[in-house]
Amino acid sequence: MAYDTYTPLFSEVLNKVAKLKTKNEKIEHLRKYNNDSLRMIIKSSFDPKIEWELPEGDVPYTKNDAPEGTEHNMLAHEARKLYHFIKGGNPQITQNKREALFVQMLEGLHEDEAKLLVAAKDKKLHQVYKGLSANVVKTAFNWTDEYMVEEVEYPQGSKAASFPD
Repeated sequence: MAYDTYTPLFSEVLNKVAKLKTKNEKIEHLRKYNNDSLRMIIKSSFDPKIEWELPEGDVPYTKNDAPEGTEHNMLAHEARKLYHFIKGGNPQITQNKREALFVQMLEGLHEDEAKLLVAAKDKKLHQVYKGLSANVVKTAFNWTDEYMVEEVEYPQGSKAASFPD
């Protein structure tokens, strides 16, 4: 039995979203690759309450030109470190250290994912990946207008999780 072990880069996922024609196709594609890391990246670009503690604009870093799948990290794994760059995430580090860590992260990523992360930082994912709109991501991830997951109400008195009498 063959297993598909290939995990696409987030840049590949979002490039495909940009190429899909209908809103429903875009939503289904995002749902197919839905995971905590992808949602973090997208939310950091769309949610106005999330403020990056990094200067806006181009970042001076050396592009990692290693072929995909070789000498680079994946944004899917690096996303857990993003709190260092978000306002209130890690107030213990200095701004110089924060910026150095960001450059180091970019240099370890595939060039396309580094560009994606810089676009997320500048809240411009929707400009880089046409068709990636607030409406599409909210629908795909069941987010409210505040970019939170809709609360599910459970019926009162339900014994679904209860022990038998």
